[in-house]
Amino acid sequence: MCGIVGYVGDRAAEPLLLEGLRRLEYRGYDSAGIALQGETAIESVRAVGNLDALAERLARRRERLPERGGLALVARPATVGIGHTRWATHGRVSERNAHPHVDDAGRVHVVVNGIVENYLALKERMIAAGAAFASETDAEVIAHLIAAHLVDGNLAEAVRQAYAELEGHFAFVAMSAEDPETLVAARRECPLIVGRGDGEQFVASAVPAFVAHTRDVQFVETDDIVILRPNLVLMMRPDGTPVDRDVVRVEWDDEIAETGGHETFMLKELHEQPVALADTIAATAGLPGLDPRLLTGARRIVVVACGTSYHAGLIGRYAIEGWARVPVEVEIASEYRYRDPIVGPGDLVVGITQSGETADTLAAMRLARARGATVIAVTNVQGSQATRDADAVLFTRAGLEVGVAATKTFTCQVAVVLLLGLRLAELHKTLPPSKLAALVDEVRRLPVHAARLLDTIGPAVAALAEHWWQAEFFLFLGRHSGLPVALEGALKLKEISYIATDAYAAGEMKHGPIALLDEMTPVVCVATDSPVLDKLASNMQEVRARGAHVIAITTEGNEEIAGHAESILAIPRTDWTLQPILAVIPLQLLAYGIARRRGLNVDQPRNLAKTVTVE
Repeated sequence: MCGIVGYVGDRAAEPLLLEGLRRLEYRGYDSAGIALQGETAIESVRAVGNLDALAERLARRRERLPERGGLALVARPATVGIGHTRWATHGRVSERNAHPHVDDAGRVHVVVNGIVENYLALKERMIAAGAAFASETDAEVIAHLIAAHLVDGNLAEAVRQAYAELEGHFAFVAMSAEDPETLVAARRECPLIVGRGDGEQFVASAVPAFVAHTRDVQFVETDDIVILRPNLVLMMRPDGTPVDRDVVRVEWDDEIAETGGHETFMLKELHEQPVALADTIAATAGLPGLDPRLLTGARRIVVVACGTSYHAGLIGRYAIEGWARVPVEVEIASEYRYRDPIVGPGDLVVGITQSGETADTLAAMRLARARGATVIAVTNVQGSQATRDADAVLFTRAGLEVGVAATKTFTCQVAVVLLLGLRLAELHKTLPPSKLAALVDEVRRLPVHAARLLDTIGPAVAALAEHWWQAEFFLFLGRHSGLPVALEGALKLKEISYIATDAYAAGEMKHGPIALLDEMTPVVCVATDSPVLDKLASNMQEVRARGAHVIAITTEGNEEIAGHAESILAIPRTDWTLQPILAVIPLQLLAYGIARRRGLNVDQPRNLAKTVTVE
């Protein structure tokens, strides 16, 4: 996720902006930039790479060293500016795609986090009107659009009118030399926070960017437009109606401040899933930049992964085989590397690793590549080792995940493997075009379904957590693609609550696990729509016959399943092949609620590390 910081006040803006960007480095980025309000014009400095590269550019500017596009030194330090760390989504990593972006007349500079979904239509319209674009990004259209509405130097009104034309999820900050000592920010879903000071104001995508200078903050709500001047902060809705947002004193240390007001990182990351999914789907749909020959030449696919990533691969197996009719094997990476696997030319090996640094997964990828297989990495971290060890990379766009137990990174991994399956089906022509298009549309709706689920299911999950937090054992059951969801749900619960769990294919229950059941056993069944739902319903009845309590994850509107369970957690209806990505969310919340009720530290479970870089 991109990092945004803005400052308006009476101090030199440059060091404050650079400091703020450094405090947002954890979010991940590939380029950075700063725009400063000079006496007569805005000056912008951008660089590819880490912030040291940007700092060097800024130092050269101050020393008046010549460089291409050199900038004149202002007579006094600029006291208004914006800064940005970019994680590329639209457009490759390059200086021209780095933020801040500016319209072709140089009137408006912007920094943006998120995605403008209708940017192509807006861009085509503005090009037809004579605008010239300098980047490949979706973000640049915001600068042009604001400039088109900028009349008599009223930046706030121009932002308000431009905002009405934008679609997507984003946050941005704009500045213009025609309205000096003013920043105007807007938010739709992506985070944005104002820091209130004495004669100065800050705005950023996260509190750590300015917490060293002020702990008085205002949390910007979705659809708020914010005007910042040295001695003034005004907020309004898109129709111009003024709104008041409470100023809250942040008493947390820096680590707590990064949770964005949530009690834990895990809870924050749970609720970031809709935006993370939207970012991932928007950037990955159609697999842009991936050579189709890597996919069409594959005789089979082998997924290598560990832990949560392994479960994401299992879900992908059902989707890829069902849609593309390509055989898929899913291997635990730590076992794969030691069993002398049969792999070589014609095999496509997909290594799934959130950090890109998981030792066993990297070793499995290297072994496969050394034997002639093509290797694709699915990872959340640009520049990680996996990206260097693979022939191609598919990035999840989950942003930093601080909590050890994976939540948003898992759902984003599932989204990527689903999109991989759809692309394979398209290339192999194994799905009718109408079915393929319908599935792509349903994938794009998943973030909306996830947001609604998170908004509504909390009370039901909390009630179950309150009832079962003292349970000593949970059994999780699933069939077909519901099985890896059950495996992931069981893993979440054992990771953060330290409760013993078992996850089994429901049809195998009679081959042993049924002996564990009694009246004190909660059994979680992933009972969403599928061709084998009637089989699972029979397994649920077998569980109830032993006196155990069935908690069913089901699909909205399925009244039949309700008759087979004591408790129901329903997810929004979508194509049944996509439901695993939603079905896991109630299980994440259940694990979280039980662990918190037990008084445990969910962000740092005992004995666990976020990234396993050793065997």
